[in-house]
Amino acid sequence: MADTMAERRDSPRYPLTLVAEVFEPLNSTAQLVARSSEVSRSGCYIDTMTPLPPGTQIKIQLRSGDEVFDTEARVVYMCPGLGMGVHWGAKPGEKQFSILDRWLQKAARVEVI
Repeated sequence: MADTMAERRDSPRYPLTLVAEVFEPLNSTAQLVARSSEVSRSGCYIDTMTPLPPGTQIKIQLRSGDEVFDTEARVVYMCPGLGMGVHWGAKPGEKQFSILDRWLQKAARVEVI
C-alpha cells in the first residue's frame, strides 16, 4: 500500500470548465488567464502552461457567464507545463459559496447522466 498515493481531497471534484483569472496579491498587475478543469467546494485545478509554485498566495476569479466566484487561495501543487492545484478552503463568504454550490450541483447532475 505504500506505493499508492493517498486521497487527500476533502470534497468531491467535478469536471467543470470555467474561465479562471489568477492574480498574485503582491503584484496585482501580474495576471494569468486560464481555465479550470476540475472544481470542488475547497479548490480546483487550473490548466496553464505557466503554473505558479506551490505555496504562492493568489486571488482567483472563476467565471461562468455573468457570475463570478472570487476568493483568495494558495497553490498546493504544480505540474510543469500543465497546470496547478489551488486550495481556498473555507475562505469564501456565503455569497461566493452559493455561486460555487450552484455550479457544482449543475456539474454533478451532468456527470450522472
